[in-house]
Amino acid sequence: MEEITGIVYSHQDGHGFVAREDGGADVYLPPNEMRAALHKDRVKVCITRADRRGRPEGRILDIVERSPHQVIIGRLLLESGVWLVAPEDKRYGQDILIPQGATAIAKPGQVVVVELTEPPALFAQPVGRIKEVLGEVDDPGMEIEIAVRKYGVPHEFSEKCLAMAKNLPDAVRPEDTLHRVDLTDIPLVTIDGEDARDFDDAVYCEPAIKGRGKAAVQGWRLLVAIADVSYYVENGSAIDVDAYDRATSVYFPRRVIPMLPEKLSNGLCSLNPKVERACMVCDMFITADGEVKAYQFYPAVMWSHARFTYTEVAAILTNTNGAEAERYKDRVTDLLNLHGVYQALSQSRQKRGAVDFETTETQIIANDSGKIEKIVPRVRNVAHRVIEEAMLAANVCSADFIARGKHLGLYRVHEGPTPEKREILQNYLKASGVPITLSEDPSTAEFQAIAEATKERPDAQQIHSMLLRSMQQAIYTPNNNGHFGLAYEAYTHFTSPIRRYPDLLVHRVIKAILGGSKYHLPNLPTPGEAHAKLARRLEKNAAQSGVKKTTPRKANAENTAWQAAGLHCSANERRADEASRDVEAWLKCKYMKEHLGEEFSGVVSTVTNFGVFVTLDALYVEGLVHITELGGGGYSEYFRFDEARQELRGEDSGTRYAIGSRVQVQVSRVDLEGRRIDFVLVPNQSNKPAAQKSPKSPKSRQTSPPPAAPKPARKRSRR
Repeated sequence: MEEITGIVYSHQDGHGFVAREDGGADVYLPPNEMRAALHKDRVKVCITRADRRGRPEGRILDIVERSPHQVIIGRLLLESGVWLVAPEDKRYGQDILIPQGATAIAKPGQVVVVELTEPPALFAQPVGRIKEVLGEVDDPGMEIEIAVRKYGVPHEFSEKCLAMAKNLPDAVRPEDTLHRVDLTDIPLVTIDGEDARDFDDAVYCEPAIKGRGKAAVQGWRLLVAIADVSYYVENGSAIDVDAYDRATSVYFPRRVIPMLPEKLSNGLCSLNPKVERACMVCDMFITADGEVKAYQFYPAVMWSHARFTYTEVAAILTNTNGAEAERYKDRVTDLLNLHGVYQALSQSRQKRGAVDFETTETQIIANDSGKIEKIVPRVRNVAHRVIEEAMLAANVCSADFIARGKHLGLYRVHEGPTPEKREILQNYLKASGVPITLSEDPSTAEFQAIAEATKERPDAQQIHSMLLRSMQQAIYTPNNNGHFGLAYEAYTHFTSPIRRYPDLLVHRVIKAILGGSKYHLPNLPTPGEAHAKLARRLEKNAAQSGVKKTTPRKANAENTAWQAAGLHCSANERRADEASRDVEAWLKCKYMKEHLGEEFSGVVSTVTNFGVFVTLDALYVEGLVHITELGGGGYSEYFRFDEARQELRGEDSGTRYAIGSRVQVQVSRVDLEGRRIDFVLVPNQSNKPAAQKSPKSPKSRQTSPPPAAPKPARKRSRR
């Protein structure tokens, strides 16, 4: 029998999987094998058999390694004189015993952090001690306190980092402006959301002509000024190490965990209005058809002439004679110029065939006490698009500059779909009646053609979601394989160094090239478990994709360091997304508790082999209708999952539940700890099974598998 080593990933239903270190297929562990193992244990497993689908199943031979300081968040309970902690993360399938003297000052019902002192055994529960008391479960912001510890998000700066930040100046000093281009007379402005507190970027645009006579080319001069974080955050300093550890700011409803100390993120580095700020500028000439004809980078000092919101800019562009335009009359012409270059860049996007379709993202509106008032869709207006195109142009120039300088750096790489995902998408499109066939190696333009051809269909939202799901997630890597979604040969992140560490590294590389030197990464902490997990995923995707577009650089110490930095930043980006989604799911569950028993209309957003996920029309909340509930009105039958059509079909009635199907549901159960909302179908005309067909042979029937953890709706991929 084959023996392998890997990391255990537990499931809330009691079973688990082992992610093999050799990159092979995950090994299933039945519930009885999980009694002595914990989530994220490193184990040696013996593969005992394969299930009917060919997936390996195993038995644990040995616990190779456990985290020396395993911490678990949960609620403290007192049952029959015994202290227990029920883990908030249901992947830890056993309650933890707390000895009498290890409860600290915690009270029953409070949320606590537990450090394990004794691991579980076959016939014994794990034992631990209370390390930290977070408070009551209903305390405002408790969901965030849980999430940052559950996902290991760094939320406290080191003493060295804070001390160094404290010693930084409060404003730009005269010596900070030396060897910088003075742009204080250029009316650069920031355009951000209403709740923004840190301002990475400022923009300015004016008509321009390049060349003379008949060779003259008309276009736009676009300035994108970015906060010069690298000037204040020294390479390898205490602030730099903390920033790398976080890799990104984490955005929760009503709270941000910043990558940099507040003195930098909201003060010295933020491009606040009416103050001098050090910046790095990408100065571009863009032709009337949206081609970047020339660009240059240089350090500068600027003065933000206005702090605009997206809403204000959209109002001005919509009505240049309105109240907002009158309020900012000195800036109206500049904003119209920005809109002009946006139209040119948008035209170029269409020529490239870059994907440009939308999925619905939601925003949670809460009052001062943290209670949710409503959940609304995020609305993107023309101002969002203006800024997006300006930032994309600057990012493309930074990637080109690094490539031309033949310097190592981090590219933002987004590769096309794997053959497996391409096949699934093609089968879905065929089943949905979309008369477009994807090539073996599909281009971005093919995806955009599908989006254009289906945008007027009633199920357009669902088709576009499937297009997004078929794509791989973007990563940071020193190997430039282009950006599939944006249809760029080279792309990187330059425009947000206050909240993204890769942008900070890009700034340092650009400065090194400008100075005729070479930038070297500092000695940074070694990436951890998240890095290893992502590395395995990337290896699997690479194997499925076949030959890569570019040949990776020859392995050496420096290239390896950049690879590690890219994996670390990519993994931490995903960690931040997971933590944010967890908090949003918690808040939505808490919100839906007030709607238990109520009925809503909705649309099927995801179909799985254990049921369908329905997104409510009015509340923009997603919940599960389990496969056992699909008969409706007490009617029960077997349902088969058709992966190609992304549907569940009743064997007796022929009733179909596919992506885009409209249903009426009732909120039946809300599991706050499990982040799960359950619906049941309401018997009405649209939900009733179709006319009975002649029953099929029992041999063809397939029992439904046990329910799995609900999957949240995919958001628009981060570029």
